[in-house]
Amino acid sequence: MSEDKESTIRVGRAPERSFSLLSCLGLAFTTLNSWCAVAASFPLVLPSGGSVSMVWGLVVSTIGTMAMAISLAEICHAFPTSGGQYDWAYMLAPPALSRPLSFLTAWNVTAGWVALGATAATVGARFILGIVALWNGSAPRAWQVFLITLAFVLHAAVLNIFGARLLPLINRVSGVWSILGIMVIVVTVLACSSGEYQPADEVFARWTNETGWPDGMAFILGLLQSTFGLTAFDSVAFMVDHMPRPAINAPKTMVIAVLLGAVTSWVYLIALLFCIKDLRAVMSSPTGPLLQMYFQATGSKAGSTILMIFNLGAMLFASQGLITVSSRLVLRFARDRGLGALSSPLSTIHPALNVPLFAILAVTTAVLAIAAINLGSSIALNAVLSATVVLLQVSYTVPIALLFMRGGSVLGDTERRWALGRWRRIVNGGALVFLLVTTVTFLFPPKVPVRGGDSMNWVVVVAGVVWLACGITWAVDGRRRFHGPSELADRLAAAKAA
Repeated sequence: MSEDKESTIRVGRAPERSFSLLSCLGLAFTTLNSWCAVAASFPLVLPSGGSVSMVWGLVVSTIGTMAMAISLAEICHAFPTSGGQYDWAYMLAPPALSRPLSFLTAWNVTAGWVALGATAATVGARFILGIVALWNGSAPRAWQVFLITLAFVLHAAVLNIFGARLLPLINRVSGVWSILGIMVIVVTVLACSSGEYQPADEVFARWTNETGWPDGMAFILGLLQSTFGLTAFDSVAFMVDHMPRPAINAPKTMVIAVLLGAVTSWVYLIALLFCIKDLRAVMSSPTGPLLQMYFQATGSKAGSTILMIFNLGAMLFASQGLITVSSRLVLRFARDRGLGALSSPLSTIHPALNVPLFAILAVTTAVLAIAAINLGSSIALNAVLSATVVLLQVSYTVPIALLFMRGGSVLGDTERRWALGRWRRIVNGGALVFLLVTTVTFLFPPKVPVRGGDSMNWVVVVAGVVWLACGITWAVDGRRRFHGPSELADRLAAAKAA
């Protein structure tokens, strides 16, 4: 029985392919939210290379991420199925390794997207409290961050449960909002700072290394900002059941989203760096670095607040999109008995609402649990946010490595419009080098020497918990009851016929 037929039985009708190419691009672009993400992660990069890591690190990350996106786009063109990397790992792996590799990939991609949902909501909460601090000077408190994060997450959950039919429209609006926002912000900060710009060498060549690591290592650590900003371009792959011509639209959207994210981020960073007047104030302000940059550029609290509303709106849209993608991932994985005893309730579609209600509620609960870490330790939360990059990059590595090692023959004999041909090994190899170098480096402490918990890298702990849970679930339940992605042949045929 195909997934379309299975869904028809469960909800009374087949899935609607209501996401146009523009809707998909809106979802991918606002989920990436690259220009907002790089701005929110300024504290990660300033000590690890300063403006050099910001400007030129983004170029390096764009090349590496584009190699990943092109590699995965070719796989998606051949296999446009809603499990994304999870399905692809199973189809590309040798039979003896297909089950464990797809299981590992699914755990990494699901955990990565859930952590990303906590990231967007928490960053949005800090943006709001930054505005409050700008006007009254009070530093945000942990419980305030959590309560506003709660509002963000609940808003996203309600939209996904009761407003599912509005999601394509919301995604189109979000894309317009994001592009309009960056245009307004760049023009405003440059106009208000006219005649007081930083010299070009301060923007393009100022090197700062406060990490204790050698300069090369510090630069790679600084790539976390730009890599985080371009992570999650795969979102559209999980929505192929809802789009026409998924074999064409899904891979095209992946690549375009990375290009748009990179270009908008670079323009945005350059504009802000030219307008900074006091870097130390940017780093120490209770408003957060981004709002302080706006204030230094405009000299106006009201103007800075208006500009921040664009970032805030982008985070609201991103929160909704992240819950959408994460819940579909949970639904897909649960249907294949990948989540142990929880698989049965998480694999159902609500008959009246026509949405994966329990999957949405489970993702909402997990996101709030991660966000609650902020109540005890902001360091641990930052580790969870950084772990997003590590976990998602592991999920990208598995299918790309399998394609690199086994060759293009595993994609099938049919002629394809999206084929790398003789460039495949170069592009795949470049992607793997970038993935391996950055993923391993991001596990290292951001500063040395390590003096207790405040300077250790908790990403190892967070990712370790996910991998431990994955191993236990596999040993207890998955090894016997997980048989890989279900109905692949039928789902693939339905996607190619759409």
